[in-house]
Amino acid sequence: MSASGRRIGFVLCSDAAAPLPSTRISVFNVLPALRAAGYDPRIAFAPPQPTERPDVSGLAARLIADGIDIAYFQKVHGPGVRAEIETLRQAGVRTVYGVCDRIDDDMVRLTDATVIVTDYLKQQHAPELQARIHVVHDGIEHPEVRCREDIAAGDGRLRAILVTSGSPETVPVLGRPPRWLALTVVGQYPERETPLQALRARLRRVRHAPPGERLERLRGYAFTARAWQPQRVYEDLAGAEVGIIPVDMRPDPLPGRQVSYWQVKSENRLTLKMAAGLAVVASPVPSYLDIIEQGVNGYIAHSRADWLAALDALRDPQHRHSVGAAARASVLQRYSIDEQARRLIAVFDGLRGTAQPAGDTALLRMP
Repeated sequence: MSASGRRIGFVLCSDAAAPLPSTRISVFNVLPALRAAGYDPRIAFAPPQPTERPDVSGLAARLIADGIDIAYFQKVHGPGVRAEIETLRQAGVRTVYGVCDRIDDDMVRLTDATVIVTDYLKQQHAPELQARIHVVHDGIEHPEVRCREDIAAGDGRLRAILVTSGSPETVPVLGRPPRWLALTVVGQYPERETPLQALRARLRRVRHAPPGERLERLRGYAFTARAWQPQRVYEDLAGAEVGIIPVDMRPDPLPGRQVSYWQVKSENRLTLKMAAGLAVVASPVPSYLDIIEQGVNGYIAHSRADWLAALDALRDPQHRHSVGAAARASVLQRYSIDEQARRLIAVFDGLRGTAQPAGDTALLRMP
């Protein structure tokens, strides 16, 4: 390790031109804080197309030649990656594995430290590995965004929003929303469709739907489908009154595990909405349970009856405003980018043997 030990090489699963959300949130968003703390972060490798199993042949030799002190592997894995990590370790380069949705005990054992997004995901690893794993949550990207309660729906309905990385055709658990709920789903939908394109898409969805869902699919979306755009999504959030996060909780286990994918989701979708001052109703994703205080800063709903009861309670403007204000206050600092950067810097300091006392945030005073 060099005298300063501060040069960090990031090995990414996507590049800066089109970063995956995980790359943007866990790496690019914290680079300014790392520099402010005296570190020299560098993008050592980024694939031309997103992949978690890139060809990194010769990477270790390049990192060693560049004087990298700590190599951070963001979500990448596989035999080729492990071979390069072995070479780095033999050369005295510290290694960190950053992950958000996998349980990989072998990678945790191989690297000097693992950075993971939730306490629940950490707990799924082998007991003897717990001390090697550090929780750094997804940081809230736009804390300045606030919902605008002065916007009226015009028809007296409660305005709800669901932001998703997919393009759901039905709403999990909740099903068809009640008539008093105006739901907008922001996801991977086309920006514009001609009537003929819309008809063809509907027929295609019906053809591929399970027999019991075909009539529902033929009726079309029970919500307003809106194309996701990076900046406009915050305008969509600001125009809503409540946020919803219904999750399909059917078993969908990770490879070789009994834990399903939905159970290892980070808090990001929840804290995004809560930071905007929205009262949120969500399915019982494990990482959400430590954040939501039932009926105070949000609601956890298991059954459709739970969902309808929680949403009905939020039709009361005074209660809705109280829950939304409590939601925002409960996540702004705890899940801020600065706080997550402080946690990540503590991991790097620990590898260098220069860990700061608990609670010391002096290094994060941005210029």
